[in-house]
Amino acid sequence: MEADLHHPRPAIAAGPRVNDDRPRCPWGTGDPLNLAYHDTEWGVPIHDERHLFELLCLEGAQAGLSWITILRKREGYRLAFEGWDPKRIAGYRAEEMARLLADPGIVRNRAKIQSVIGNARAYLQLADAPGAFDGYLWSFVGGAPVMNRWTSLGGVPAETEASRALSRDLKKRGFSFVGPTIVYAFMQSAGLVNDHLVTCFRYSELAAA
Repeated sequence: MEADLHHPRPAIAAGPRVNDDRPRCPWGTGDPLNLAYHDTEWGVPIHDERHLFELLCLEGAQAGLSWITILRKREGYRLAFEGWDPKRIAGYRAEEMARLLADPGIVRNRAKIQSVIGNARAYLQLADAPGAFDGYLWSFVGGAPVMNRWTSLGGVPAETEASRALSRDLKKRGFSFVGPTIVYAFMQSAGLVNDHLVTCFRYSELAAA
């Protein structure tokens, strides 16, 4: 069974603080890797299809774990899954599965690894033309980022009607580890919604962009 955790990001272990007093979302502080992700990636609209596929799979890999665990393994995932090439991943068989299960650079969970392979096959069925996957995903928000105006983390939902609709459709198409909460986390990460708090310096930057 898929594990959907409440988002935004779960608490992470504290690390060295950056000498920067700009206001941020509370989750985007602490560990420098997490801070950099918050400041430069989270919520930026993505249209590159391989990047979208990567992020959707990484959000599934995060289920039951902290996001910082996935950030620290992100390069390991890129190496293990050959740059997130869906065509190559879709062809993986027993030999590749054994390799991945032995790879310390990723989360060695059989169901999650099988999910990436299955998602690659579902992706190829869906993305039969350039831009198809990008257009498909963005159609669930009308083609443009949803600009929310949250003032506290307590107001940010774990899922929305859009994420439930996308989750249902992804599952029908053969994707897995795409429950509505995981999908909403993906939508936040990929910039389909701007869920930075209005007090965060990134909110206005993304709104202006």
